[in-house]
Amino acid sequence: MPELPEVETIRRVLEPQVSGRTIEQVILNRPEIISYPSAEMFQSGVAGVRIRGMDRRGKFLAMCLEGKRIVLHLRMTGRLLLVPRHTAEEKHTHIVFRLDDGNELRFIDPRRFGRFWLVKEDEEDVKSGVHKLGPEPFDPTLDAAYLQSLCGRRKRAVKECLLDQSVIAGIGNIYADEILFASRIRPDRAADSLTKNEWKRLAETIPERLGYFIEKNTVTPAEYLAGNGTEYRNTPFLQVYGHEGAPCPHCGTPLRRIVIAGRGSVFCPHCQKGKKR
Repeated sequence: MPELPEVETIRRVLEPQVSGRTIEQVILNRPEIISYPSAEMFQSGVAGVRIRGMDRRGKFLAMCLEGKRIVLHLRMTGRLLLVPRHTAEEKHTHIVFRLDDGNELRFIDPRRFGRFWLVKEDEEDVKSGVHKLGPEPFDPTLDAAYLQSLCGRRKRAVKECLLDQSVIAGIGNIYADEILFASRIRPDRAADSLTKNEWKRLAETIPERLGYFIEKNTVTPAEYLAGNGTEYRNTPFLQVYGHEGAPCPHCGTPLRRIVIAGRGSVFCPHCQKGKKR
């Protein structure tokens, strides 16, 4: 599943290209991807409307239109591609936004988990789940006191707390491992075992690491399209995720993989010491 850095990359690539364009027509090949309102109301509510820009909230994207916004979640395999209208349509293309400049914004999703919502500008979004999200990782309110107040008494693993979207929006399995490695905290540590200094270190590391990977992900529109909307540049910069058995980049100890809440987690048993959950 694309996490915050990938979703932010998509926003940065597509926003300059679609801003100011008008959606002439919406073609729905899979009406079930529209979660709210009905597929028919979605189509009629979007056709003929101008795009003002794009926004991101956690792992959600939003197309900001005049008087309304389209909220979408890519889930596991969703992709957004902006292509000329004559481009052959890929398999699993579920929705096409035909724009007034001859291009089409297409949503492709082999596993069909991605979803769309249409929300009026003055309407509170209680349908997509955005209202349940915690603060953004770059929000100044996300400090050590905030993290400790929400998670400091929990017995669950600290990695589970990072993955909880109601605590922090946008962190997934990849960047939770990277954040905890940079913070020198074992992913299976019980949250209530962390010290005040460790919460402080974690709060400082979260925006630093995510900001770092957003910048490493930077691609041009041409590079994004050539990679079919799925290739990102941060992979060579991952320190631990996906590197089970490789030497730790800091101390050389082989990296270990464990399973936490059903998800694989990689860490250094030397650099990330501490009491297990």
